[in-house]
Amino acid sequence: MENKQKPGGKAPATVPERPTLKTIAFMTGLGVTTVSRALKDAPDIGAETKERVRMVASQLGYQPNRAGVRLRTGKTNVIALVLSVDEEIMGFTSQMVFGISEVLSTTQYHLVVVPHSHSKDTMVPVRYILDTGSADGVIITRIEPDDPRVRLMSERNMPFATHGRTDMEIVHPFHDFDNEAFAYEAVRALVAKGRRRIALLQPPSKLSFYSHTRIGFQTGLHDFGAEEVPLRITIDTPLSDIRDAIEALMLSPNAPDGIISSAGSGAIAINAGIEAAGRRLGKDLDMVTKQSAEILNWIRPEIIAIYEDVRHAGRELARAVIARIDGADPEDLQSISRPEWPKDL
Repeated sequence: MENKQKPGGKAPATVPERPTLKTIAFMTGLGVTTVSRALKDAPDIGAETKERVRMVASQLGYQPNRAGVRLRTGKTNVIALVLSVDEEIMGFTSQMVFGISEVLSTTQYHLVVVPHSHSKDTMVPVRYILDTGSADGVIITRIEPDDPRVRLMSERNMPFATHGRTDMEIVHPFHDFDNEAFAYEAVRALVAKGRRRIALLQPPSKLSFYSHTRIGFQTGLHDFGAEEVPLRITIDTPLSDIRDAIEALMLSPNAPDGIISSAGSGAIAINAGIEAAGRRLGKDLDMVTKQSAEILNWIRPEIIAIYEDVRHAGRELARAVIARIDGADPEDLQSISRPEWPKDL
């Protein structure tokens, strides 16, 4: 039945057609083949022509049809970021995405974020990507010393990069933060402020940076003459439980005079627990923490907050996975960022 416009009514909305290579060719006066090769940066196409084609494509909002690209080339032009989003309040996820996107914006690749909960089977999203062929490369976080995701992707020849290191025999691309150096220097900074009884809010023991953090912490205690006040919670503990545990610890006879937090979100809960116990940072005790967004000193200027540049990590991981797709040696695609400490510490 014909859909006629009612008298005095509005015409039905139409969906604008998706711009195609033919659209760009019409707008530039070039052939479709020339436009296609210009967008692929073909060496036989002049720089001026490439620039004109890219400008028109950008103005039109042109995006390659992924299904068509996959049929022609076997590629998806997709990089998948498998990312835990639990307790995301300190900007880790957004900073990681921003960093990866900065690199991908100059390439043919698009970022697809595959969220998951770290309390569930971490193999599920990776198996899905592998079984469906929905990405050309994968970036994963929350790395374990013997990580089954790394083993599976290696066996399936999927290019990937990890935010963190493994202890496996498999050589693979990674970017990591030097958590051993962070924990060691954190102890040094607290001892320099006269603190000797130090508690550590550490990563869960299943993750690789647990051992890195513990080694730095224990070495620092030994070298600087401090002792550990045990803390039976981790950065994965719900924030309300961290707050309650710290309040109880600060009211106990075994209260620490220094605390180190391996996560910025944990530091917020620690501060709340300290204040609930009637104690005050900078007076009764001091705290050193990592942060991925520079906001903790807005809450408490007394917090010694060390910035972990997660956006930089995202850029490094994106470059690594693209280089791996292009066949680069994984040994050349490994990097570690060291913590930068204020000059007065």
